Amino acid sequence: MELDAEAFERLVVDELDELPDDMVDGLENVVFVVEDRPEDGSLDLLGLYEGVSLTERDRYGFGEMPDRIVLYREPLLAVAETEDELRDEIHVTLVHEIAHFYGIDDDRLHELGWA
Repeated sequence: MELDAEAFERLVVDELDELPDDMVDGLENVVFVVEDRPEDGSLDLLGLYEGVSLTERDRYGFGEMPDRIVLYREPLLAVAETEDELRDEIHVTLVHEIAHFYGIDDDRLHELGWA
C-alpha cells in the first residue's frame, strides 16, 4: 500500500481521536511523531515509545524533554493491504505504545491481545 506522509499523518490523527478519553487524558508531556522508518532502516518495527513510563518516574518537573511515541510510516504501510487494515494497524500501534507510557510491558500487552 502507498500513502504520502501528509495523508498518513491525517490517519494517525484520526485514530488518536478515536481512542478513549481515559486513555489519552493522562498523556502528559508526550508528543506523537511519524517517521518513515526506524534508524536501522528495517520494516520490522511499527512504533516506539521513547521516555520513562509513569510507573518508573520519580519526579517529573519543568525542563523535561517530552516523551515520544513514534509511528513508522513505511513499516505500517508494508503490513496493510487496504486503508481499513492500515487504520487498524495504526490503532493497535498507538494503543501498544501508549500502554508503554503507562508502564504496561510487552508480555502483558501480548496477554491482552495488543502485541
